[in-house]
Amino acid sequence: MSVFDYKKDNEGIVTITMDMTGPVNAMNAEFDEVMSATVHRLETESALSGVIFASAKKDFFAGGDLKEILTVDAEQAKAYFEKVEAIKSFLRRLEKLPVPVVAAINGAALGGGLELCLGCNYRIAVNNKRVQIGLPEVTLGLLPGAGGIVRMTHLLGVEKAMPYLLEGKRLRPEKALSEGLIDELVDDSESLLPRAHAWIMDNRDNADAAQQPWDRKGYRIKSNINKPSVAQAAQFAPFMVMGKTRGLLPAPERILETAVETLRVDFDTAMTIESRNFVSLVISPVAKNMISSFFFQMNKVNGGASRPAGIEPSRIAKVGIIGAGMMGQGIANVAAMAGIEVVLKDVSLAAAEKGKAYSAQLLDKAISRGRNDEAGKEKVLSQILATDQDSDLEGCDLIIEAVFEKLELKHQVTKETQQRLAEGGIWGTNTSSLPITRLAEVADKPDNFIGIHFFSPVDKMPLVELICGEKTSDETLARAFDFVRQIRKTPIVVNDSVGFYTSRTFATQLYEAAQMVAEGIHPVRIDSLGKAIGMPVGPLTVHDEVSLQLTKTIEETQTQMGLKQAENDPTPLASQLVDELVTKYNRGGRYHGDGGYYNYTENGKTIWPDLLEKYYQPVVEISDQDIKDRLLFRCVIESLKCLQEGVLRSVADGNIGSIMGIGAPAWTGGYIQFVNTYGLQTFMDRCDELANLYGSRFKAPDIVSEYLNAGKTFH
Repeated sequence: MSVFDYKKDNEGIVTITMDMTGPVNAMNAEFDEVMSATVHRLETESALSGVIFASAKKDFFAGGDLKEILTVDAEQAKAYFEKVEAIKSFLRRLEKLPVPVVAAINGAALGGGLELCLGCNYRIAVNNKRVQIGLPEVTLGLLPGAGGIVRMTHLLGVEKAMPYLLEGKRLRPEKALSEGLIDELVDDSESLLPRAHAWIMDNRDNADAAQQPWDRKGYRIKSNINKPSVAQAAQFAPFMVMGKTRGLLPAPERILETAVETLRVDFDTAMTIESRNFVSLVISPVAKNMISSFFFQMNKVNGGASRPAGIEPSRIAKVGIIGAGMMGQGIANVAAMAGIEVVLKDVSLAAAEKGKAYSAQLLDKAISRGRNDEAGKEKVLSQILATDQDSDLEGCDLIIEAVFEKLELKHQVTKETQQRLAEGGIWGTNTSSLPITRLAEVADKPDNFIGIHFFSPVDKMPLVELICGEKTSDETLARAFDFVRQIRKTPIVVNDSVGFYTSRTFATQLYEAAQMVAEGIHPVRIDSLGKAIGMPVGPLTVHDEVSLQLTKTIEETQTQMGLKQAENDPTPLASQLVDELVTKYNRGGRYHGDGGYYNYTENGKTIWPDLLEKYYQPVVEISDQDIKDRLLFRCVIESLKCLQEGVLRSVADGNIGSIMGIGAPAWTGGYIQFVNTYGLQTFMDRCDELANLYGSRFKAPDIVSEYLNAGKTFH
C-alpha cells in the first residue's frame, strides 16, 4: 500500500487512504510530494463522482512537522513561506474540484489534520472519545497556517471561531458536531466509509455539495466587518488579548489580526496574510521554546524517559494517606477519582472526615457544572475511608505521609506505620523541602522510600516531583512513577537536595523580590514587573499566598539540620526582612497574622502602609529591565545549578517542572530552555552585568560555558 492509497470504484468515487511513513499522517516533505501528485491526478481523473479522504492510522491526521519548524530561521523564512503557500494551494485546488470531497475522520484531527478536513466539503466522524477535533497551534506559540483561521472564520463567523483559535480547544465529536466543525457522526469505524460513500451518491448531482460556502455565488461572510457590533468587537479585541498575554505571547495577537483581516479582504488574499503571520511565528524564539518544551519534552517526560527501564508496569490498588490537611485531602481526592481505594488517616476521626468532605465539595461543584452526577459522586466517595486508626492502613501498596514539615514528626509517623505496608509496598513522603535521605533514616527499608511532592491545590496542579534518596531503588521509583501516571499527573524525577528542584528554584524568586523590597524598591513596582515577565501574579503576592511564616520556618529547619549556613545566604537582606515581618510585625502572610506584604479584605488587597514607611526609598534607582531580569535570572541560574549538580536528571524534567510546578512563564519554554534562544554567550554576558551590580548570585554556572565551548545547547 502506498502512503496515499488511491482507489476508484465503479461509481467513480475515489477513496484516498492516508498511510504515511511513521506512526502518524503529518504535513511533512512526504505529504507535500504525495498530496501534489494526488491533487493533480484528481484534477485529471475522468468520470469522477466524488472523493473520500480516510486514514489507515489510528488517528486521522496529526498536523505539521514540528521538527522541521524548529529548524527554520529568519534566513529560511522566504523559502518556508513558499512551502506553506504550496501546501495551501493543494487544499485550495482540492476544494475547487467539481465533485464533493468528504473527510472520513476515524481518530484525532488536530491542527493540520482539521485544516485538511476543513478543505473538504463534508466531514463525517466516528462518535468515539478517541476522536478529537481542534486547532491547538496557539498552545505551541503558532497559528493554524494551512488555512485554519481563514476557513474557521468563514465557516463559523469570527465571534464563534475565536475561542477555538485563541484557546486551542479540543472538542469531542458530539460537541464538534453541534458547533458546526463537522457535519455528521457515525457510531463506529466500520460505518465510516460506507456512510461517506452514500453521502456522495446522494449529493453527486448537487452543485452546492461540491462547492465550499465561500466559493458559491452570492456568498457573504458571516461576520461582516461593516456591521457595527463586529467592527466594535474587532476594535476592542486586541486590548483584551493583550490583557491576557501581556505582550509576551505573539501567537494570539497574530491569530486575531489574521481573523480580522479575513473579514476585510477576499478569501485568497486572507490565506496569504495567514501564511505571512504563520511564518513570522515559526521563526520566533517564543515558538521554538514552546514547541521544544510543551510538545517534545512533555512527550518525553510523560512517555517515561525518566522511568527506570526493564521494570514491569504496576498499578496501585490501595493507598494510605497520613494527614488529612490541605495536601492530604487533595491527594486522597485525585487517587479516589482514579479509582484507587484510599485510606485517609488523621489523629482524629473528625479531622479525617473533614478531609474526605473536601472531595464531596469538589464533586458537588462538578455536578453543578454538569461534569458529574450523584452516582459518580457516591462512587468516588465510596473509595475513601476516613479513619483515625493505624490498623486501617494494613495492606496498602503505597502509603504517602503528608504531615507538617518537621523532621521529628515525619520520623515518628514513619516508625509507627511503615509496618502496615503490603509486602513489597512503597513509602512516599509528601515533603517540599526536607531531604529524602534524612527522612529515610528511620525506614526499615530505605530502598522502598521515595519523595512524592505534590503541588497545591492538588486537584488542579498537574505536576508531581519524585525525589530519589541515596538508597531509593529503581523498582520503587518505577512504581511511584506509574502511580503518578495512574492518577493522571505528570511526573518529573530528581535527585535528593535541599529543596530538591522546584522548591529550591521557586524560593530564589520569592527571596529576590524580598531582597529588592529591603533595598528600598517599591513593592507594587516589583509585583507589576513580575507580572510583566509572565508570572500569573507578582512574586510578593505569591509569597503572601505561600506564607512568609512557612518560608521562614523552612529556612530555620534547614539551618537547624545543618543543611544551610547563614553566612552563605545569597540574599541576607531578604532573610532579615522576612524575619522582621513575621516576628516583629506579625505579618506572616495572607492566612497568618495580619497579612503580609499586603492587607487583605473582602474588597481585595492593598499594600501594607508600614511596609512603605519602613522600607521604601524613593531615591533608589534601578531600571525596569534589571528588576525583571533579577526575578527571571535567579530562577534560570538556580535551574542550571540543579542540572550541573545532578539534582536534575534531565533538561526535560527541569523545563516541564518549572512550567507546570512553579510558574515559569510559558514564553520561556521553561527556565533552562530560555537560555537556548536567549543565546548562551548573551546569557553569560548579562549574568556578568547583573553580578557586578547586584551580587555574585547572578554569575552564570560553569555548565553554560561548558556547553558553549562544546557547541551544544540544553536539550
